[in-house]
Amino acid sequence: MSAAPPGELAQDKAAFGTAMVIVDMISCWDFEDAQKLLPQAHRIANLVARLAQRCRRAGVPVIYANDNRGRWRSDFNSLVDLSICCGGKGMDITRALLPESTDYFVLKPKHSIFHATPMRLLLQHLQADRLILTGVSSDQCLLTSVSEARMLELDVVMPPDCAASQSPSRHRVLLNQLRHVWKVDVTRSQNLRFRRKRR
Repeated sequence: MSAAPPGELAQDKAAFGTAMVIVDMISCWDFEDAQKLLPQAHRIANLVARLAQRCRRAGVPVIYANDNRGRWRSDFNSLVDLSICCGGKGMDITRALLPESTDYFVLKPKHSIFHATPMRLLLQHLQADRLILTGVSSDQCLLTSVSEARMLELDVVMPPDCAASQSPSRHRVLLNQLRHVWKVDVTRSQNLRFRRKRR
């Protein structure tokens, strides 16, 4: 997590009880299936970046949750630098999504943003009970994260234009499951409105 300058801790409360999470978009894309996933991630990168800017302006914290890919001596800034050094579309994605000083960072060892990470404690600190989940892969890491978020009684939104899987057809199947099984809000990013969760 990023360190807040002195005097800024009082501003850490999430506006509207909401936090945006960007999942696994910072990468060198050197893993199995990466060549299928990379074009889809590249397609959504600017939309994710625009939504992140909207969130920052509204006081909604932006959290990067990124796989450490087994690099146990690494940190988030090192992953950003490595992704840029790798070049290509991965570098383009990272440059579009460069974090700002007010953002937060969580490294995850497995699929879920919650498994063996401080994410739950961070959300408690931010007083956030609603997540806007974005990134990749929608039917793997994001779906696993949705499952755990619901078990923690968190509200979840997944803008379909800010998430992607290895193919559009896989992403469509996942969205159908989210709507009808998990009751997840799949409002597109341009139509997303920040509001408090109704209790």
